[in-house]
Amino acid sequence: MGLSRSFQITNVYSRQTVLENVMMGVLARHGVRFNLWTPLNRMTALRDEAMALLEEVRLTQHKDTIAGDLAYSHLRSLEIVMTLATDPAVVLLDEPTAGMSREDTAFMVALIRRLTEGRTLIMVEHDMDVVFGICDQVSVLVYGRIVATGTPEEVRTDREVQTAYLGEGVI
Repeated sequence: MGLSRSFQITNVYSRQTVLENVMMGVLARHGVRFNLWTPLNRMTALRDEAMALLEEVRLTQHKDTIAGDLAYSHLRSLEIVMTLATDPAVVLLDEPTAGMSREDTAFMVALIRRLTEGRTLIMVEHDMDVVFGICDQVSVLVYGRIVATGTPEEVRTDREVQTAYLGEGVI
């Protein structure tokens, strides 16, 4: 079973192109089937897979851009597609929409939902609209203790969750 993760602070090869970054993820999935002495740009099958992934996240127009020069939302998309390039069964995401505008957040929610279909997603996220927009099952922790687990609607209406996050007098 493969596991891949993405952190709140972006972690890409900032001096490599967007395409090279994704190719590294695809290469990691294939392991030793590719000759490490062959330059990345000559690995056409690897390049084709990486380009297909870039199309999924609408980054093909940035394929030759140095990753460190990307706008923040594109950088987050790149990191998520790199995470998924290894074809993991389990994906861990830490605050995938932190610091994004509403528009970029909406795009990222739809993207994560689509790209993690059929996979187990474990996500740390404090924006409940993001959580409810992506997750089928939600667990809420308060001071390290699970206080509720259920569907987004069950968690949204859970009294202990409401008390913990809205306060006693609000309900």
